Amino acid sequence: MAKTYQVHVFGKPACDKCHTLNGRLDDLLQEAEWADFEKVYHDLETENGLVEFCEAECLNPQRVPGFYVSKANPVTGVQEPLPNPTPGAMTPPVGASALYTWVGIQTDYSATGRGVISPKMIEAVLRQAKSL
Repeated sequence: MAKTYQVHVFGKPACDKCHTLNGRLDDLLQEAEWADFEKVYHDLETENGLVEFCEAECLNPQRVPGFYVSKANPVTGVQEPLPNPTPGAMTPPVGASALYTWVGIQTDYSATGRGVISPKMIEAVLRQAKSL
């Protein structure tokens, strides 16, 4: 049976930060609190991964890795991206890493973000998704 939420992760095989994000998500999603979430990985070095990335229309290719969260429509069962209720907000702990359009995150390589997506940031995004 499909889960209520999907975390759509975009990354590349030889990317250390992508590997770290995947590992952190895998660890978090094993906890009972997140049982209604599943990870869907999109490899940007494949045609299918690039198509998914382009169709998402929300991540900057220079800020990979990143992810957005979708939720199953209760009527149709189709996964739909969750709209960000506060586009442009710099709310901690996600800050400038937050996606503008969808509930999600991308890597902030500035001096402030230092290219890190912490477990705390990931959990904040998942909590936001659950609250909608």
